[in-house]
Amino acid sequence: MIRLARIGKKKQPYYRLIISEKARDLYGRHLEILGNYNPRTKKGEFKKERILYWLNLGAKASATVHNLLITNKVIEGKKEKVSTISKKKLEKMKKKVKSETKESEKKEVKVAPVTEEKNTEGVKEVAGAEVKNGKELSENTEKEEESS
Repeated sequence: MIRLARIGKKKQPYYRLIISEKARDLYGRHLEILGNYNPRTKKGEFKKERILYWLNLGAKASATVHNLLITNKVIEGKKEKVSTISKKKLEKMKKKVKSETKESEKKEVKVAPVTEEKNTEGVKEVAGAEVKNGKELSENTEKEEESS
C-alpha cells in the first residue's frame, strides 16, 4: 500500500510517501520511500517511475495519496472521495437542522409588532401616527395644543 507517513514537527506537518504492507505500522519498516509532500506549501517531490512500478505490481494507493498523485499529474484518473460521514452522525445533523428551523419559526411567531400603545395623556400611537379622541394629530396640531 502506498500511503503518507508524517515526519514533521508539532504544528509543522511534513509527509513521506512510502510503500509498505497494509498491516504494518506507518512508522516501522517500509519497503521504499517514494517521495515527500509539504502540505503547507503544497509542494511535493515524487519518484514517478518507482510509483508507477509499484502500482503495476498491484500496490494500491490510499485515497489521499491517489488524489495527491492526480493533482501532481503522476497518474491520471478521477479523484476519490476521501472523507465520509457515518449514518448516525448524518441523522444527528439532520435532526439538529430540523429542530433549529422549528425553533426559529416559533420565535418568529411569538414576536409580533406592537401596533397600539397607550400614553399617560390618553394619546394612542397607531402604526406611527398619534390619535387623540379618534382624531389623527399632525405636528402642526400638536404645536397648537402646546401653545394653548
